[in-house]
Amino acid sequence: MTDLLATSADTWHDGTAPARVPAALEVDRSLPPRARLHSWRLRHRLRAARAEAFYTSSRRPERGLPVAGNAAAARFVRRLMSTRRGRLAGVLVFNAAAAVAGLVVPRMLGDLVDLVSAGQAETSVVDAIILGVVGVVVAQSVLTFAARRASAVLGYDLLASAREEVVDTVLHLPLGKVESASSGDLLTRITSDVSKMSEAIRWAFPQFVISLVTAAATIVALMLNSWFLALPVFVTMTVLFFATRHYLSHAMQGYITEGGTYSRINSTMTETVDGARTVEALGLSGRRIDAVEEDIAESNQAERYTMSLRNLFFIWLDISFQFPLIAVVVLGSVGYAQGWVTIGQITAATIYVQSLVEPMDRLIQVFDRMQVGLAGTTRLLGIADVADDRTPGEARPAGTDLEGHDLRFAYREGHDVLHGVDVDLSPGERLAVVGPSGSGKSTLGRLLAGINRPRTGTVDVGGVDVMELPLEVLRTEVALVTQEHHVFVGTLRDNIVLARDAQLAPEEVDPAVVAALRAVDAWEWVERLPSGLDTMLGHGRYRLTPSQAQQVALARLVVADPHTLVLDEATSLIDPRTARHLEGSMARLLDGRAVVAIAHRLHTAHDADRIAVVIDGRIAELGSHHELMDRDGEYARLWRTWRS
Repeated sequence: MTDLLATSADTWHDGTAPARVPAALEVDRSLPPRARLHSWRLRHRLRAARAEAFYTSSRRPERGLPVAGNAAAARFVRRLMSTRRGRLAGVLVFNAAAAVAGLVVPRMLGDLVDLVSAGQAETSVVDAIILGVVGVVVAQSVLTFAARRASAVLGYDLLASAREEVVDTVLHLPLGKVESASSGDLLTRITSDVSKMSEAIRWAFPQFVISLVTAAATIVALMLNSWFLALPVFVTMTVLFFATRHYLSHAMQGYITEGGTYSRINSTMTETVDGARTVEALGLSGRRIDAVEEDIAESNQAERYTMSLRNLFFIWLDISFQFPLIAVVVLGSVGYAQGWVTIGQITAATIYVQSLVEPMDRLIQVFDRMQVGLAGTTRLLGIADVADDRTPGEARPAGTDLEGHDLRFAYREGHDVLHGVDVDLSPGERLAVVGPSGSGKSTLGRLLAGINRPRTGTVDVGGVDVMELPLEVLRTEVALVTQEHHVFVGTLRDNIVLARDAQLAPEEVDPAVVAALRAVDAWEWVERLPSGLDTMLGHGRYRLTPSQAQQVALARLVVADPHTLVLDEATSLIDPRTARHLEGSMARLLDGRAVVAIAHRLHTAHDADRIAVVIDGRIAELGSHHELMDRDGEYARLWRTWRS
C-alpha cells in the first residue's frame, strides 16, 4: 500500500515553479576585480529592471492592494499642511531666525580678523565684538530651542492626523477586497509602512525644513560675504542636482519593491503559523522553511538595489562636501593676491562652507528617509485607491423581506462558486443552509448579508438592493456573525454595546448589555469576572476563552438589533451541548426576526422552518426537515451520516 503520509506533501506541488531569484543575481567572488565590477553592473541593471516591473504592476495589481502615485502622496501632505499654516509658518520663521543668528557670528569674526590685520583692533572694539558674539550665540540657542519645539509640535500633530486618516481609510475598505488581498500585505502596510510614514512626518519632515532653511540662509550669507568665494558652492549645487535627480528617478521603485517583499515575507510567515497543524500533519515544514528563505532571498535583492543606489549617491555627496572647502582656500589665495577679497572674507567664507556641510549632509540623509517614508505613504494611500463595491442611494427598505435572485459569484474570474441561486426569506422565518464543505454555503451567506456584491443578480431587503444601502443602514437591517470574532481593547461593556453606543442613552446601556448576555447564556461567567462589565479585555488584559469570545460576539449582535441575522457557524467554538442550549435561548429571544443559519451541526437544520441544501453552488433541495427526509435525497443522506 502506498504510504499516504510520505507522499501527501507532493499532492499540491508540481515542482515546476521557477526560482524567483535568478542565477544571474548570484555573486561570484572568484572573479578578478575588473570582472567583478562588470558583474556588479549587470546585477544592478537586472535589479533595477525587476524593481521597475514590480513598481509598474503594483499600481494596478490583478489581486491585492494597489500602490498610489507620488501625486497622491503630495496631495495628502498638502491637505495636511493646509490646515496647519500657522504652525508651519512658525517652524519656518523660528528656523530662519536661528539660522540667521548663527550666520552672524562668522561675519563678525571675519570683521575682527580684518581689523586685526589692519592694526585697528582696539581693546574696546574687540570686547564689543566678543560680547556681540556671546549675545548672538545665546539668542541663537533660544531661537533653536523654539524652532525645534515648533517642529516637534508640527510633526506630532501631522502624525496624529495621518494615523487617523489611515485608520479611517482602512475601515472603509470593501470587506471583500480586504479578504481577497494578502493578509501579510495589509499587515505590512498598517505596521511597517505606518512606521515609515510616522518617521518621515514626525522626524524627517521637520529636520528637512530645518536643514533646508539653514542651508539656504548659509548660501545667502556666503554670497553677501563674497560672490567670488561662493562660486564653488554653485558648482557643488549643480553636481548635487544631477546626482539627486538620478537617485530620485530610481529610489521610489526600489523602496516600493522592498515594501512588497516585506509583505510577502509576512504573508508566508502568517500562513505558516496559522496553518502550523496542517504543516505538521502533511510534513511540510521543509517546504515552508524553503518558501521563507526564498522570500528573504528576494527581499535581500531588493535591499541590495536600494543600498547600491544610496552608495552611488553618497559618493557624489562626499565629493561635493569636500570640494568647496578646498576651492574656497584656492580661490581665496588668488582673490587675496589680486585684491578682490580680504583675509576676513576668506575666514568668514571658510567658516560658512564648513558650517554648510552639516545641514547639507543632514538634508541629504533626511531626504533619503523621506523617500522611504514617501514609499510607505504611497503604499498606505494605495488602500484608498481601492474602488468601493457599493454606491449608496436614497431609497430605504419598505419592509423586512430578504430576497436573492440569480445569484452568481466568483472569487477568481471564470470560476463561479454559486450558479444562479434564488432564495427568499420571510419575516420571522428560520432558514437553515446545509451542505458539504466548499459547496458555497458561506458565500451565499455573505451575499445575503451584503458583504460581497454578486457577479450577477441582486439581493434585496424591503425592495432595495443591499449594495445600494449605506453600511450604517444595512447593518440595522441585516447582520452577519461568523465563527471568526474579535475582542477589542476596552471593557466588556464597550465590546458589546459598540454596535449601538450612539443610539443608547447612558441609563439604557447596562440593562441592554445584561439582557444580551443573559440571552446568549454568558451572564453567569460574566458575574464572576473581577470587575464585571468593567473588566478590561484585549491584548495584555483579561483573556476570554474562544467560546466566551464567541458569546460576546453574539451578545454584540443582540444589542445591534437587526431584523435579519445571518449566522455562519456562529456557535462552532462552543461545545455541542452548550451550543444546543444557547441556540434554544437565542431562538426565544430572536422570535420575530428572520434567521439564516449556516451550519454543519444538523440539529440546527432540524429546528428550522425550511432547509436549503447547497451542493456545488446550487440549491439542490429546499423544504422542511420532514419533507426532505421523506424525499430521501441529499439532505437525508447528510442527516444519516451526521447521526451515525
